[in-house]
Amino acid sequence: MGYESRSKAVQDSVRLFVSEKKWLREEKADQTGILLMVYDHEVAGLEGELTEVQHDHAAVISSSMHIHVGERDCLEAIAVKGKASEIRKLSNELTTKKGVKILKTMMVSL
Repeated sequence: MGYESRSKAVQDSVRLFVSEKKWLREEKADQTGILLMVYDHEVAGLEGELTEVQHDHAAVISSSMHIHVGERDCLEAIAVKGKASEIRKLSNELTTKKGVKILKTMMVSL
């Protein structure tokens, strides 16, 4: 991967791991990151449900990008910024929708 030493690779890995998990403990802290979601757009009513959930959480959504990745699958990248508890609610609501294949939450603690 281009690292000059193993110790630098381990250091970067630990920093990323800590940053990724830190936001889970900080309910009231402001966080920023991306929700990366892959879903089957042919599931009846799913796109409407996803839009409704995003409208319900508009206060923490900065932007979103929709990408067609196959015949049935779409990828949506949702930029978020706000209280960790609200971002977690948004993430949980999207994840539980029938037709959502995977949702990856990537937060950056600054």
